[in-house]
Parts: sequence; structure tokens; C-alpha cells
Amino acid sequence: MDSHLDANRANWDDRASVHAARTGLGYGVQRYVDDRALLSDVVAFDLPRLGDIAGLRAVHLQCHIGTDTLSLARLGARVTGLDFSPVALAEARALVAETGDDALVDFVESDVDHARDVLPAGGFDLVYTGIGALCWLPSISRWAAVVAGLLKPGGRLFIREGHPILWAMDETVGDDLALPFPYFEQSEPLEWDDASSYVPTERPLTATKTYEWNHGLGEIVTALLDAGLELRMLVEHDSVPWEALPGQMIERADGEYALGARAGVAPLSYTLQAVKPG
Repeated sequence: MDSHLDANRANWDDRASVHAARTGLGYGVQRYVDDRALLSDVVAFDLPRLGDIAGLRAVHLQCHIGTDTLSLARLGARVTGLDFSPVALAEARALVAETGDDALVDFVESDVDHARDVLPAGGFDLVYTGIGALCWLPSISRWAAVVAGLLKPGGRLFIREGHPILWAMDETVGDDLALPFPYFEQSEPLEWDDASSYVPTERPLTATKTYEWNHGLGEIVTALLDAGLELRMLVEHDSVPWEALPGQMIERADGEYALGARAGVAPLSYTLQAVKPG
């Protein structure tokens, strides 16, 4: 398992350096410097469901280069971003220092499984996880236990994620939907070797090998219930914020991508909220 973690960390170190490019490629981070009110597309999509978070103590798990993290801070939360990539955290710290959001944001280095070793138990009103995070975790039960351990009584988990049915699809099949990969969590990960990323970059990746695990939606909900949380929202969406299936998607005005010819046949992402009783 350590070898899987090391390979994934090397890949995300590599991605962070190209995702943080100050050009139109990557995440377009210069936009956050130029517009001090800008929110990331992922956070903006869920604003009606997220609600007022001003004054909340929040932690953003798997924060990458911090664009969602600073967006939560711009909504008034005091946010800690956690990630296992030191390169990503360096980019995140540089970004919030440049944008002036560093007064409400700090960053901590750790993988998710060990988050409770570096963060205060029961210290957060909000645990936030953005899209494309859970597939990097081998055990959804361990993740749910971490979330429950970080939340204070009455605190909530907020997550928007790619739907596990999407992660089971083969993105290289350009004319129809194909589902050759596991929907349910497996003990052994899927192994990939790919020099590209999910956003345009100025150069190919050099650390190309990664390992991923899918988790069925029922497995995710059950893990949260088993960890003592109460489910408060589960909304499935017909779109995702990137072109997940090239050649089969249309871009909407809000930057989301939905299926074209096969519109409506499968959910592509979901928003989930759960609360720790208290």
C-alpha cells in the first residue's frame, strides 16, 4: 500500500506544478489573483446547497493547490486545507499569499488516513471534499471514520464527487458508454500509466503511474452511517466540471459538462451532506 501512496504522491506533486501555471492552462490560478471575489467553479456550483458558512471552522480534505480552499474562505469560513503533496501545498500557500486570502487559510501536510494525527479531534464545523478525491483512497470506511473524528457535534460533511458509475466508465471509448471497470470497492487498485491530466497543461506529466479505487454510492453512504453520521442530502447530477468523456459531452454555460447524445442515461456526479449528531 505504501508503494501505491508514494506513486500517487509523485503524480500529484507533478500535477501541482503544472496545474498552478499562471497562464490560461492548468487551473487558471491568475484569475483568483486578478479577481479577489472569484469562486472556483466547483464551489460556485453548490452554493445554494452549501449555504451560509461565514464564521465556520472548516477543513478541506485533499485540497490540492487550494482553489476550492480559498473559495470557502472567501465565503467567510476559517479553512484548513489538507493534502499529502508538499508541492501542491507550496503552490496553495503561494496562491493565498498572493490573493490575500492567507488570513483565513492555513495548510497542513498529511494523507487523509492520518489526518486525525495532525488536526484537532472534533475541531471542525465543516468537512469539505471536492470532486475527484475519493477515488484515491483505498478504504471508504477509513475515510468516513476520519470525517466523523474531525467533526464537532452538530458539524457537517459536504462533498461533491464524481459518481462511481462515471469512474466505472472507459473514457477512451468515444462513441458510446462502456463500463469495464469495477463499480464497487476492490482490495486491489486499478493501475494507470498516463502522461495527461484532467485539465490542459503546458507539458506532459513525468510521474505517470497512479493507483485508484472506486467506491459504490451505497458503500459511501453506509460507511458514513456506520461512522455515526446522519445523511441529510444526496443529490445526483447529470454533469461534471470537466470533459470526463471526450467526444460525448457538451459544455454548458456554467462550465459543467453533460452527456450529449446519451443525455440523462446516467448520473455523473453527486452532492452529499451528512451531520454528526450533537
